[in-house]
Amino acid sequence: MTPPTARTWSRRGQTPVVRVRGRSQRRFSIAARACYKPAERSRLIYRPKRHADHKRGGGRSLTWTDYRGLLTDAHQQLSAPIVVIWDNLNVHKDARLREFIDSHDWISCYFLPAYAPDLNPVEGIWSLLRRSSQANTAFTDPDHLLSALRQGLRHIQYRSNLIDGCLKETGLTLTTSRQQGQ
Repeated sequence: MTPPTARTWSRRGQTPVVRVRGRSQRRFSIAARACYKPAERSRLIYRPKRHADHKRGGGRSLTWTDYRGLLTDAHQQLSAPIVVIWDNLNVHKDARLREFIDSHDWISCYFLPAYAPDLNPVEGIWSLLRRSSQANTAFTDPDHLLSALRQGLRHIQYRSNLIDGCLKETGLTLTTSRQQGQ
């Protein structure tokens, strides 16, 4: 992963050059769910996955079973039915995942319009992550990167105001069809 550069410097009149080590073929994927419930603190549930070298037959992204696992874990952690609002990533529309969702009454699924990342609160989470734990860092090895990712996600996870801000940035609001208890 090429590190994002938040700032750099050089002598006046010289273009700054940021040197980065060669690109690795190892990959990481992270699936995350920003969980919102009226009158409760917001939560972030995430799962990082380290892939084997994809040139040697390893995967390059999360599979439908990874997302299925994340959904069941979220259901267990939240102890409530969940409503999933997804972007149009191809694995989100996988027939096997769709079958799993349709076979369970505790989950409802809706899709965002195509090409609407500004409506997805998780995009705000990725932005926060890139600007904090990853900014101006050249990772020495994959373990260093994974450690920084987990630390950055934990930092966000324990600050529900950051997660709430990601929802507010989308312009979406929480609504409920049931009357809330007083």
